[in-house]
Formats: sequence, structure tokens, C-alpha cells
Amino acid sequence: MIRGVAPVDVSCVVHVHSTYSDGTATVAELAAAAAAASADAILLTDHDSLQARRDGWQGRHDGVFVLVGTEVSPRQGHYLAFGVDEEIPHAGRSALDIAEAVRRAGGIGFAAHPFSCGGRMLVPALARGIVRPHGWPALDDPRGCDGIELWSLTTDAAEGWRTPAEAARWIRDPQAAIAAGPPAHHLRRWDGLCARRRVPAIGGLDGHAPGVRVRGRVRSPLSHRRTFDLLRTHLLCERPLSGEPEADARTLLDALAAGAAWLACPCVAPAAGSRLWAEGPDGGVVPMGGEAPAGRAVLRVRLPREADVRVLRNGAAVREARAAALDVDIAEPGAYRVEARITGRLWLLSNPVYLR
Repeated sequence: MIRGVAPVDVSCVVHVHSTYSDGTATVAELAAAAAAASADAILLTDHDSLQARRDGWQGRHDGVFVLVGTEVSPRQGHYLAFGVDEEIPHAGRSALDIAEAVRRAGGIGFAAHPFSCGGRMLVPALARGIVRPHGWPALDDPRGCDGIELWSLTTDAAEGWRTPAEAARWIRDPQAAIAAGPPAHHLRRWDGLCARRRVPAIGGLDGHAPGVRVRGRVRSPLSHRRTFDLLRTHLLCERPLSGEPEADARTLLDALAAGAAWLACPCVAPAAGSRLWAEGPDGGVVPMGGEAPAGRAVLRVRLPREADVRVLRNGAAVREARAAALDVDIAEPGAYRVEARITGRLWLLSNPVYLR
């Protein structure tokens, strides 16, 4: 265990596409939408392209830091790569090869929509047209990914639609549709993986703002201004963003690698200030995302407001309470994580503290 230092909360919109690939918005428009939504950073992931970085977009724009990553996009599954200087070729490479190539390039990678099973529309032609299966085939190999996109908001939604009416309801009122949180089978699979090894998780939008540009503006039923309020990844960083592009990129990459991330729904309530850690009898700390030998400890949850809190060990609830601060005595080994809801709607979902 280590002595804890108060982290800095950075609210990020993750897995977003621009006009550098198949998004309808420019990077400048994305930054403006993120600023309007009070986000601190965008993790840009255009398909097989880092051109936005070469064109000077990595850095602060409209008060929002843009970290330029890329979505490596072979047919069998996609991989979000951050911290790489060049595009990652994927022709003829397996998922494991791609993950290792990202690491060799000095980056960190997250399996995008890793549990994808394709569209489920009762009209087969529509199902194929909305989304084809493109999960990540190397999840069970410890080298197969550095982390996962546990909740891929629009992909997961589209794969759950059974009828066009369901799709229309989701688009009309996405806040109501996301209240349950990520698909339950995603959480079960993740809990199973975390019981065996560290698997950092992020929440992404897979945001394209599908639509058209009219007179220089994007017209879309899923505008970025709407979706940026639905799901964020809050990174708990060791230092504040400074405005220096390379230093700020390293700050975010370090937090991603550490698994120091909450998935948060800002449309439910602000999440800044949420904390989770385990504290041993000597005062040593295992932060969220950290791993240490099991033993007698206290799991501490601190939230910015009262909520219905569940503490889970390897996916099974061990404590439930309505609280803003909760301390739970623990001794058994396991991956301990937290879910918090407000009026039945998912608000927060933590990465685990791993006690082995």
C-alpha cells in the first residue's frame, strides 16, 4: 500500500469521431460542444488516423484539452489507442498483434465496444445496417488489451434496439434510456475478467453525430451537445492540466493506465470529487485501479452528494447504503467496485480496487 495524494478530477468525453474520419463535426466544433457541456477533455479517436494531431489539434481549445488517439479498425474488432505517434497498421494482424503493437509504440489501448454482438432488429436488413458484430476477440488473453470500453454508449444502444420504435424512443429521450446503465452482461463479463487480472475500464460515446452538414453546421438527432451530457469518464489525475500539450497528454495517459477512472452520467448529477480507495491498518492506501495483497482494510467511498450506493466484490454486492460517505470493513481477496444511483438512475460506476 502507498500513501495517498488527493487526485485532480478531469471530466472527459471519450471515443469521439471528427471529420478526419467518419464524424460530421470538426475538431473545433467538438471542442466547443465539450466546453458547452463543461467537460475538461476530449479523447478523440478517428478511425485509423492521427492526422488531427499532425495538424496541431492536440492541446487546449476553447478551454478543453484534446487528446488525439486513434481507433484501430480491422474488421474483427476495434481498438482505441492513445499515446502513439503513428497509425497502427492492422492488415493481416490478429487482435493480440494489434494490442502488442500499440504497447511497442509506447501507447495504451482499450478494446472498443468489446462485447459487441451485432444489431438485434427484428427486421434483419435493418439489424445489419445499424451495427454488425465487432467485439474484441482477445479479451481472455492477459496480453490482449490494456483495458476495455465497458460502456460504448451509442453502439450498445443500437445493438439493444429490437424495433424502429425503440430506436426512435432512445433518440427522443436518451437520458431515460440510459438510466439502467451499461448492459448487464457487460458488467458480468468485466467482473469475471477483473477477478483474474486488472482490467481498467472507460466509458465511451462512439460519437459520430450521424447526420448532415447544412450551411456549415451539423444537423443530427444525436448531436454532440446532447450526448456529451450522457456519459463521461472522470480521470483522477496526479496533477492538474497545465496547458502544455505533451505534459497534459502524459497526465491523462498515466490516469488511463492506472485505471483511475469513474464512469459518470452528468445528466443525473455532477460527479467531480468522487473517490474510492482501500486503507490498511497502517494508513497505507490502495487507490482505485490499484492492486495490493489482500488483508484487513477499510474500503472508503466519498461522493459529492448522497446516493444509493452498492459495494460489489467480484460482481456480488457486499454492502448497500444510502450515503455520501461510506466505510466498509473488508478482508477477503477480490475486485471491489462501487455503483451509485440517484432516484433509480445510474450515476456513477467505479473501477475496482484489486486485493489479491
